[in-house]
Amino acid sequence: SVPVTIRELSNEDALQLALVENLQREDLNPVEETEGILQLLGLRLKIPPIDVPPLLYRMRNEVIGNTNQNVLINSEAQAVERVFAELGTISWESFATARLPLLRLPPEILEALRSGKIAYTKAQAIARIKDDQRRHQLLTEALSQDLSLAQIKAEIASLKAAKGDIEARDSSLKGQIDDVLRLAKRSQVWTDPKKQRRLEKLLAELKTLVTDTD
Repeated sequence: SVPVTIRELSNEDALQLALVENLQREDLNPVEETEGILQLLGLRLKIPPIDVPPLLYRMRNEVIGNTNQNVLINSEAQAVERVFAELGTISWESFATARLPLLRLPPEILEALRSGKIAYTKAQAIARIKDDQRRHQLLTEALSQDLSLAQIKAEIASLKAAKGDIEARDSSLKGQIDDVLRLAKRSQVWTDPKKQRRLEKLLAELKTLVTDTD
């Protein structure tokens, strides 16, 4: 025999207890924990989970003095604080600044994090790549090759360096074209028929080059 406690609970109360119990799991990943806490806060505050992040951001703004007036009902703030005190795993301030941004990660990274395929710190690093194709490529490499955080950061640094080289070359070419146009406008090419015919050919080639979509 084992000691048991039998309680009469409503469906909502039973769901809250189940959420609290689930949030105590050691194998819970950051996305699951974030979504579970939002659901629990929504139940306690009797608002949709989607309305919880704006509430937490307003609380944080009040704490750091980024608002001119108290825009929160005191009971709401107290309810939020009670939930995090009950969980005892993270403060509401840390949750607002470190966990809520997880939900704004690119979809493919959020899914990899939710399914436990990648660590939180690695996901954050890869998410900083703005180019969708390069970000997806690095994520695929990180998962298939089990890259360390240091290796991921090295790959990101390499991508940034390559991008800088391309932008520098583009800038140099554009500058050269601008310089040639300025010289051409001041030259005597416009009064020389032979040079004009050659210039027309060069312009035709240039036009073909810049309008070619292949």
